[in-house]
Amino acid sequence: METGAHAREVRRIMRAVRLTMALRRKLKAPVLSAFLNFALAPGSEAHSRLLSYLPKEDEHEMEVDTASSGAPAPAKHPLPELEIYCYLLVLIFLIDKKRYNEAKACSSASIARLKNMNRRTVDVLAARLYFYYSLCYELTGDLAEIRGNLLALHRIATLRHDELGQFDLFCLKKCCSEKHDMNSGMEFFCQGHFCRYLFYLGKIRTIQLEYTDAKESLLQAARKAPVAALGFRVQCNKWAIIVRLLLGEIPERTVFMQKGMEKALRPYFELTNAVRIGDLELFKSVAEKFSSTFSSDRTNNLIVRLRHNVIRTGLRNISISYSRISLADVAKKLRLDSANPVADAESIVSKAIRDGAIDATVDHANGWMVSKETGDIYSTNEPQLAFNSRIAFCLNMHNEAVRALRFPPNSHKEKESAEKRRERQQQEQELAKHIAEEDDDEF
Repeated sequence: METGAHAREVRRIMRAVRLTMALRRKLKAPVLSAFLNFALAPGSEAHSRLLSYLPKEDEHEMEVDTASSGAPAPAKHPLPELEIYCYLLVLIFLIDKKRYNEAKACSSASIARLKNMNRRTVDVLAARLYFYYSLCYELTGDLAEIRGNLLALHRIATLRHDELGQFDLFCLKKCCSEKHDMNSGMEFFCQGHFCRYLFYLGKIRTIQLEYTDAKESLLQAARKAPVAALGFRVQCNKWAIIVRLLLGEIPERTVFMQKGMEKALRPYFELTNAVRIGDLELFKSVAEKFSSTFSSDRTNNLIVRLRHNVIRTGLRNISISYSRISLADVAKKLRLDSANPVADAESIVSKAIRDGAIDATVDHANGWMVSKETGDIYSTNEPQLAFNSRIAFCLNMHNEAVRALRFPPNSHKEKESAEKRRERQQQEQELAKHIAEEDDDEF
């Protein structure tokens, strides 16, 4: 941390933060107390404030560890990076111990201290503090209280050209998809936060009925998430399964058999099976059986939307199986439990025909649904559309891989300047040669 601060190398600060995240499970009050005594001047405002947030029951143990440690005397004027780093360590410790009230006070104090600093080496630490600042208020349900502060911090980060801070405050997609300044350290911080951004974006688009975009965001979040983040990947897969069902797709069986996810995705596997068969009774029983699971996952409202898809799937199966069937039999097979099932079946069939879900006609006079002969699917555009979607997916993945490549900073400018320098030297040589030839001719 000190080397990065003196040399103004952000990558060293970023490396220290990365190592801290790997050691956060080993953070304990005695260790933190000893570190605060080492890094901060005893009696200073930051030292006294941070020590007050640590648990009091470990005070005796902390004194013993501090006294027994052979650490050198702390500097009288610690670096701002070290002070902010101490705030970050204590804040992470308090959140992990679920001491949210102390975490809110600590995060507010750190944000107040950050407003007086304008150093590029602090931006990496400030980005993490912004994240935990909003997290501790979100965990206590008080996020609305600091919305104005977050907007003000975003404005300050924008004025200071702090791209990391802007990303943590607003999760701007352009920071990752367009700029990709990997050498500035944004790649490390964008990876985790961008996954969360994609997940929440997918949930918002799902609620707004934008299922295609929601599916892309959720699958991308699940694919980019770290392997260790099993719980996050499970949530992404749950929402992606529901969205795919709402789009009329049936997820592959391998989705439910991913390592460590079989038990968590079991309710969604049975739900998918009910939708695939088109059995409305089975769908209702599964929804009732796992209602508590769906409520905790907050997918109840989406599962209610699936009822229409179950009916449409069952109707499609009936249309394929029967060339002609009465609307009363359609209502029985779909197990419609309304007051007038025949009229409801007629309405459902008419709407499915209008939307292109089935290729059939309705004989209103005789009360029949007459299915048309199934043609060769390879004579339609469906194979072309399937190949087009696969090609688009591969091209998109290739473009993301190219954008994620690491390049030396301003390498293209250096290349252009070298070419211009070489061209200028060549022009000067030609001009000197031309002048020499003219002098020879005159002589």
